[in-house]
Amino acid sequence: MPQLPASDHTDGTRFFNPPAIRPDATPPGRMRRLSILKWQWNRPKSDWPAWIGNPPPKGDPHTRPAAGTVQVTFIGHSTFLIRLPRPDGTALSILTDPIFSLRCSPFSFMGPRRVRAPGRALADLPRIDVVLVSHAHYDHMDLPTLRALARRGDDPLVITPLCNARFMRRTGLRRIMELDWWQSVAIPGLQVTCTPARHGAARTPFDRNRSLWGGFMLRDGAGHRLFFAGDTAHGRHWGLIRERLGAPDIALLPIGAYDPRALMAGVHATPEEAVAGLRQLGAKHGIGMHFGTFRLTDEPMDEPVRRLARAVQESGLPPDTMGVMDHGECRDIAWRQPDDA
Repeated sequence: MPQLPASDHTDGTRFFNPPAIRPDATPPGRMRRLSILKWQWNRPKSDWPAWIGNPPPKGDPHTRPAAGTVQVTFIGHSTFLIRLPRPDGTALSILTDPIFSLRCSPFSFMGPRRVRAPGRALADLPRIDVVLVSHAHYDHMDLPTLRALARRGDDPLVITPLCNARFMRRTGLRRIMELDWWQSVAIPGLQVTCTPARHGAARTPFDRNRSLWGGFMLRDGAGHRLFFAGDTAHGRHWGLIRERLGAPDIALLPIGAYDPRALMAGVHATPEEAVAGLRQLGAKHGIGMHFGTFRLTDEPMDEPVRRLARAVQESGLPPDTMGVMDHGECRDIAWRQPDDA
C-alpha cells in the first residue's frame, strides 16, 4: 500500500472503520486470528446442500429497460447486472462484485465452494460497460472472473475503492479507477460515488486492511439513485450516505454470513439490520444479497431469507418493500416517483 494522507479512515498505511460509522461509541471488536482459527476448527457440520439447482431464469437481460425503470438481474451472492436505459435506445450495463468461479478462494482446490451455479452465465450477459468491485475479499474480487471479462473484449471501466487496483492489473482489464469514500466519477449518463462501509479487507495474512472497502451510489442523468452496499456491517454510515447523497430509490443490501455474531457483528449485517439500514437510507425498495451461494459462516442456508421476510413484517413496512430475487431473475424495477418521496 502506498503512503496516503491520513484521514478519518486511514493512518496512511492501513484503513479502519472510523467511530462516525459505528453503531455506537464503543471500540470496534477485532476478528483476531486465534478466535477465527478456533471457530473454523470447531465449526458445526454444514447443513447446506452440496448442490442445488436454480429455477428457470425469468426475464431477458438483453432487452432495454422499460421507461421509468432500471433493470436488475440477480446472478448470485453480491453479483448483479444493472442496466440503465440510454436516450439512444441502448442501455448502460453495470456488473457488481462479479464472481462466476466455483470457489471464492486463492486456491482452485480448496476454500468455500458454491452450492449453486451463477443464475446467468457470463457468456450470456450483454456487453459490460462498468464493473464495481467493493473490496479485496475473494467472494467479491474474483480474479478469474475479471480475466474472463477481459477476454470478452468489453473493455469495461472498473471502479473500486483505494489500493485495490494493484490486485487487478494483471487480469487484462485496462481501465481501473480507484476512489476514496465520497469521491465520484462521472461517465456519460451515470455518476458513481464510493460510499463508506463497515467492514475490512485482506487477500493474504499479511495485508490486512491495506486496501479500502466501500459501497457505491449510482445516479443517472435524471437523478434516479441505486445504492449497492458492497459488504458491510450495520452502522451509522447508512444515515450519512442519505445525508450527503440523498435517499436511493433502490438499495442492494447484504443479509447473510452473520453467524457467529461474536466474530461477524463488526463486518456483516443480519437481515434485521439490513431492514434497519433500508429505513435509515430512506430507500423506496430493497433487495437482499450475500446469501445462499457460498457457505461462509454458520447460519442455515435458508435462514437469511426467512429472517428478512419476518423483519420486514415486524417493521410495519409494506411486504414488498424489501425481499430477494430468484437466482437468474431479471426484473424491471420502477424508480421512485415524485409523489413517493
